[in-house]
Amino acid sequence: MAEERPIRVERRLAAILAADVAGYSRLMHSDEEATHSRLIALLTTAIEPAIAEHGGRIVKNTGDGFLAEFPSAVEAVRAAIQFQACTKELTTADAADRRIAFRVGINIGDVIAEPHDIFGDGVNITARLESISEPGGICISSSVHDQVRGKVRIEFVDLGEQSLRNIARPVRVFALTTGGQSCEVTSSYSETISPSPPRLSIVVMPFSNLSGDPSQDYFVDGVTESLTTDLSRISGSFVIGRHTAFTYKGKAVDLKQVGRELSVNYVLEGSVQRGGNRLRVNVRLVDAETGSHLWMDRFDKPIADLFEMQDEVTARIASALDAQLVEAEARRAERSPHPDAMDLCFQGRQCLNQGLTDKYLSHAHGFFERALALEPENIEALVGIAMTDLLTVTNFMLDDRGTRLAEAEAMLIKVLSMAPRHARALGVLAALHAFTNRAAQAIGEYEQALELDRNFADAHALLGFTKVFIGRGAESEAHIRHALRLSPRDINAFRWMHLLGVVKMILGADAEAVEWLRRSLEANRNFPIAHFQFAAALALAGSLEEAQAAARAGFAFDPDFAIRRTKGLFLSTDPTFRAGSKRIRDGMLMAGIPA
Repeated sequence: MAEERPIRVERRLAAILAADVAGYSRLMHSDEEATHSRLIALLTTAIEPAIAEHGGRIVKNTGDGFLAEFPSAVEAVRAAIQFQACTKELTTADAADRRIAFRVGINIGDVIAEPHDIFGDGVNITARLESISEPGGICISSSVHDQVRGKVRIEFVDLGEQSLRNIARPVRVFALTTGGQSCEVTSSYSETISPSPPRLSIVVMPFSNLSGDPSQDYFVDGVTESLTTDLSRISGSFVIGRHTAFTYKGKAVDLKQVGRELSVNYVLEGSVQRGGNRLRVNVRLVDAETGSHLWMDRFDKPIADLFEMQDEVTARIASALDAQLVEAEARRAERSPHPDAMDLCFQGRQCLNQGLTDKYLSHAHGFFERALALEPENIEALVGIAMTDLLTVTNFMLDDRGTRLAEAEAMLIKVLSMAPRHARALGVLAALHAFTNRAAQAIGEYEQALELDRNFADAHALLGFTKVFIGRGAESEAHIRHALRLSPRDINAFRWMHLLGVVKMILGADAEAVEWLRRSLEANRNFPIAHFQFAAALALAGSLEEAQAAARAGFAFDPDFAIRRTKGLFLSTDPTFRAGSKRIRDGMLMAGIPA
């Protein structure tokens, strides 16, 4: 009997384009028939002609979008620009809440081809690129960018490597800016598209060299480049690539105009001045829409190693900007009549930044839950809920802790399965492991998080605190001081000083504990457990009257607090840690805190 030949699978290399309608479910819910009619009209009038004109074919429609393939990446990009511009023009008169806008992803891949469909990893990556595109925007992979660079007169900004859901390896992504011109599009609809700026969108303008010494340009440019790289590590940020930013070098520019040209919400500008053996760096964060200054700071340091100083300055600025941008976006979200999931996440993070009282933690949890209701797999919402639950437990605000910790751990594992390079999620998971008697595992996870984000000051501090669980509390102070050097005005600095105060009490250094806990409360008084532990330190140091006053301040925030709450977490078997924990409870009793 003749052996049957295996069925031949047809494969070919193709440029793949995926598109869908942003907010399609909301639009259909609002007006089903009108939305369907407008979508069909756009497909017929704008999209199908553009794809055909550039040699492509629609492989299949997907209800609210379509999948197309082209023999050329250049033609795929030209078609996308054409139909996005055409769609914008045709929908300009529509009300904002009824307007259809497409998100587009383009990739090159070796596909399995069937008559009415294409399959393969390249198709999956294209779909993920489309999902992270802004409404009206286009995201392309680095393989597409390599092919179109210099062949189309538009500009793409480098978003760096992105962890895409269910894609094993990070993909380098580029996004279309509104500064580029679609001059090569032959359609009459060649107007440049102008999607709304992404939320955490920022450009780092080339810093000015005020030293009068051109030989210092390399240092000034290095600060600009390092900041661009470091800011791109902020979760959810959209940072204009340095090559685009440097086109403005040496030019007098209107920052509001820059914001419009690059479609960003924020502009960071600054200057560097060297005088003798000192270096001064001035930095300003500007709202690109209004031109108003949101934040400014000055760094004045003696010159030792220029490159070491460059690293320190950029790290400090990046850490400070993380909190400043969250605050600015939270204010922007408060003004929105219809906040979406990311708006709610920013508001939740801003609540956490206010302090660790039951009120702020409850409000934060509520914002993250609302975000998750709108978008069930929103990573920032999942991390936010896990972090809020962990903070509630570790600051001894409730008695029943097991369920909260189990749910938080499950959420974080889910997040890291979707985004394995999410440094903040890894840091929160490490903290959870530290507070559930898995300190050695936590230390490894903090170190991994720091490999992903060298400016993750919170991870430096918590790594130091975790070492007290394994009998290495003498090492804690160096780590926490490093976090404070890295980000001395950090929104979390009060927590780090509090942790060091607790370590000092565990080690029996009560006078030092008093000073660190006092500094923590001066930085942020909205921290109930710190008041109670400050009372314990004061009592152990012999200041009983002041200890009782500190306890009363704690009861103003948490009237029901009792020492028994601190006994439910099994943190460590280390004898020094266990003896030190008993000392803290004894100090609380001396200060008049009920058992």
